[in-house]
Formats: sequence, C-alpha cells, structure tokens
Amino acid sequence: MLKTLINAGLFQLGWFACVLGGNSPWLLLAFAALAVHVLWVSRSWSEIRLIVAVCVIGTLVDSVLLNAGVFEFKHASVLIPLWLIVLWALLATTLRHCLAWTARPVWRAALLGAIGGPLSYYAGQRMGAVSFGYGLWPTLAMLSVIWAGLFVVLQGLAGRHV
Repeated sequence: MLKTLINAGLFQLGWFACVLGGNSPWLLLAFAALAVHVLWVSRSWSEIRLIVAVCVIGTLVDSVLLNAGVFEFKHASVLIPLWLIVLWALLATTLRHCLAWTARPVWRAALLGAIGGPLSYYAGQRMGAVSFGYGLWPTLAMLSVIWAGLFVVLQGLAGRHV
C-alpha cells in the first residue's frame, strides 16, 4: 500500500514538473521521480520495458495528433516535446501500481481513459503547456474516443509483462 501511494505521488510530482516546467531544469524532477520508481517501487526489467513501450506508443499517438493540427506547442517540431515524452514514461509507471485497479474489467480502463486522458490535456492546456488547434470541445471529444481505446491497450500491455 505504501508503494502504491508513493507511486501516485511520484506521478503527480512528475506531471506538474513536466507540464509547468516544460523542457526546463524542472524536467530533472520528473526524471528523479522515474528513477525513484525504477529503483525502489518496481525493480524489474519488465517494468523498464513497459515504460519504453508506453513512451514509444504515446510519442507516436501524440506526434500524429500534433502533425494533424490537434495539438500546438510553443516550439514547432515533428515530434512532441521531451517533457511530454517523459510524461508518457510517468504514466507507464502507474499502470501496474496505483492504476492497476483499472485493468479489469476492461470497461474501467476505457472509462478512465475516456475521462482522465482528456482531462489531463485540458489541465495542460489551461496551464499553457499546449494549445488545441481544433478548439476545446472538438479536441476533448476526439481525445476521449482515442484515450478510451488507448488506455485499454496500455493496460493490456501492462498485464502481459512486456
């Protein structure tokens, strides 16, 4: 139970460091949260492989959305910013820990994805980390559909011990 709470706290700490700090020295705090997770909360190669897999999937999904004009960041690029890639790594650390309860039944993962995914981007948008190229409500609706399926996939990946 203690490691689950620490996992949730590390995720929140890292989330704020990424979203508020962007690609600044605050990103070191997010990397520290990842290191604490890997070295203390879950010391396994399977966890590291999951983190890498989720980073790749998340970077691909968000980069497609970026290039489709859904997301707009301060610095134009083909790939999403580093801070968002690190945020995907932080999300991966929660799948087998503080968010493990969402894995079964599968509707829990879909529901959390449909609500939590868009809310996270909305919070980031309100804090100035990202802009929505298609406006608020169309973007949130699109993200809800994407994240409902995406979070099911991520939980499935976490359950397979990549």
